[in-house]
This record gives sequence, structure tokens and C-alpha cells, in this order.
Amino acid sequence: MTTNTEFAKSCRFPHMVGTMIQTRLLLCLSALLLLSTGRANAEIPGAPQTRPIALTNCHVHPIVGPTIRKGTIVFENGRITAIGHDVPLKKKTEVIDLQGRHVYPGMIEAHSQIGLKEVSAVRASRDYSEAGSINPNVRANVSVNPDSEIIPVTRANGVLVAVAAPRGGRVSGVASVMQLDGWTYEDMTLKTAAAMVVNWPSPPSTGESSGLKVLRELFDDARAYKAARNADTGTQAFDIRLDAMLPVIAGDVPVLAIAHKAAEIQAAVSFAVEQKIRLIIFGGHDAEYCAALLKKYDVPVIIDSTHRKPSRRYEPYDVAYTLPGRLSKAGVRFCISGSDRNETWNTRNLPYHAATAAAHGLRRGEALRSVTLYPAQILGIADRVGSLEPGKDATLIVTTGDPLETKTHVTRAFVQGRSVQLTSRHTRLRDKYLEKYHSQK
Repeated sequence: MTTNTEFAKSCRFPHMVGTMIQTRLLLCLSALLLLSTGRANAEIPGAPQTRPIALTNCHVHPIVGPTIRKGTIVFENGRITAIGHDVPLKKKTEVIDLQGRHVYPGMIEAHSQIGLKEVSAVRASRDYSEAGSINPNVRANVSVNPDSEIIPVTRANGVLVAVAAPRGGRVSGVASVMQLDGWTYEDMTLKTAAAMVVNWPSPPSTGESSGLKVLRELFDDARAYKAARNADTGTQAFDIRLDAMLPVIAGDVPVLAIAHKAAEIQAAVSFAVEQKIRLIIFGGHDAEYCAALLKKYDVPVIIDSTHRKPSRRYEPYDVAYTLPGRLSKAGVRFCISGSDRNETWNTRNLPYHAATAAAHGLRRGEALRSVTLYPAQILGIADRVGSLEPGKDATLIVTTGDPLETKTHVTRAFVQGRSVQLTSRHTRLRDKYLEKYHSQK
């Protein structure tokens, strides 16, 4: 390896030496960052459940009904089998006395780039966007990194399910629902195609925007492609982009329209009615002004955050805090996400977005449902997660109290009956420096 001095002497263009040396240094720094961020996290995924487990002497919060005080919840083969008092137990059932702690369903983050982005400053650790504007064929789940350091940190605060959503372009691709435990992305995938992500174009004051024309052409082409394929003449070539649109035009996969302003929301609903497709609004800062329209066509809203500044100078400081309560009173279906403010590494703060809404007009029970049952219903996974009921996945958390309170600790977590580790990079650093201070005494 040549030294920088030798490199400078051998360079034919002396005025470029400084720039080239800086480039070398930057490349070395990037390599070091990749080495530090590319390592697997130390947490081992939970082993499959081999025998029934009964959590006893606990307060079970099923979400869909009243709290069962000092009750029991039993699960087997990853599914809940019984909840109540005096539940009969099979032989070889593992009984865990929770000593009065609380059991809740695992919380659900309805939008994030978890597993797709590690360090924003390092391009190689960002895998949430593809080149080009129209990418309906992109599937987020195949790019999710199971070894992301962010996953254990998020899981440790009770968020056990999260949507991994692509970004970029006009049609970003398909968002997937991921369980936050597993060896591979296949293990983690709960629902491959939860929604087709579309960055909704802002409509002009008159006429139609070019972005909307592009979307209309895409849907028209997809329908023509479907008709040609159904004709079975053998002349229609396979088109990966148009083929990915078929579940959308069939109504099996909804469009997740990223829209904040009232005009964008209205345009998205109008387009969905015209195209006869299912729609979910993500963001929805002005959703209250479109409440009648959203309620009429049963379009749910994923609120992107409560911890954000007002969108306009004249809005009150707490406009984001009170939005969930206002939508609830208007009868609009909604759930709460934490996506607006650093959604990847702060996904762990999801319960506190709901807590903020509860402190500003949203009923406490509704706040809890907004991060459990409601996102499950909106994403089409309510038959698996979001509440504690017999037949559903045993994806649940054990806490010392209300999970919306910052003082509450998550002491255990299960994903489909698998006991998962609650350690993380944060806890390892804590233990490391505790050891340092103890050794200095």
C-alpha cells in the first residue's frame, strides 16, 4: 500500500491530490461504518413452542372486552387456546406465575422502514427505495434485515409487529407486515402484501396533475394487461410491474396513499371510488376536514404521528396531539403510527404517541386500541393479532403496568408462542457501563 506522500508524487494532476486523498479517507470511514452497522445483533430468535404455556395470576387485557383480573391465559402451538378463571390445564403445561402483572397484545406499528434502514448517513444500510418512479413490483419483506439492531430495541418496548414500507417515486411498492422475531425474513413475514404504497400527487388548482395522469395510465394499463392475460391467446408477454397491480385492481390489496392536505385526501378518495379500489390514507393531517367523505366511503386513516409540529403557522400547537380524538369523535376509522419523527430508530416510542393522544382528548381505551386492534383491522391481520382471543396468535407482552406509561416495563414477550429475548444493544451498553462504575467503587 502506498503512503499519501507517494501517492501525491505519482499523481499526474497535483491539483487533484487533496480531493483524492479526501475521497480515500471517506471510503475508509464508510467501510468502518458498514462494519459496525452490518454485524448481527446478539439476540437469538425464540424457539418454537413445544408444550402448552399458561400465564397465571395476571391481569389479562383482551382489548375486545373487559379486563380479566387475576386470570389465566393459555397458548399452545403458537395460538391462544383459553382465557379466563379456573382454566383447566393439560399435563406437561408450563405454568408461569406472573404475580399480578399485566398481559396485553403486542403493539403494532402501522408504518415504518424497520429492517430496511439502519443508519441514514450510510447509503449501503438504506434499502427502502428503488430507482425509478413506478415500482409496484417491489416487495418490502424480502429486503428486511432480521439482524437489524433496531428490531430488539423496538421489541423490548412492547412493539412486536411492524409494517415495513418502501419509499420513493410515485408508486413505491408493496408494504409488508413483519413480526419482530425470526431468523429470516420468511420467518418474520406475517402478511406479504399489506398495501401498495403511493405518494399521492398534490392536485393543481385547475385541471389534472401529471402525477395523477401517470397513476390513471398505470391502472388502465393494468386492466388491459389483465384482460389480455385472461384472453389466453399466448401473445401477451409477462410484465412484472403490471402483474403486481392485479391484486390492487381486484381489491385484494389496498392502496396506501401518503396524503396530508385536504385536497390530496379528497383526490385520493375520488380516485379510489372511480377505480373501485380499496384505500388507506397515511398521514392525514387534514383528515378531520374530510371526515364526512372518509366515513361515507369507509376509508381509514393511519395518523403518521402525534409528536410533530403543526403543518401551518396559524394552527394551534397541539393540533397533532388532538387529531386522533377529533377523528374518533367524527366516526372515522384510524390508528396511530410513530412514522413522522425518525420512524425507524424511534419505532419503540409508538406507545407514547398513543399516550399523547390520550392526554389530549382521546379516550384511554381508544388510545390503546389505536396501537393494537385498530391497526390490525386496517391492515387485514385482525384474525391473527391485535387482541387476545382464543384462536389468535399468542403474540403478547407482559408488563408491570399500563404500556402507554413511560414508567412501565415490559418483562416478557411472546411472538406466536415463542418466548423472545428483551435484551438489546441498549441493555448491553447499560450493563457494560454499570460494570465500569461498579468496578471503580
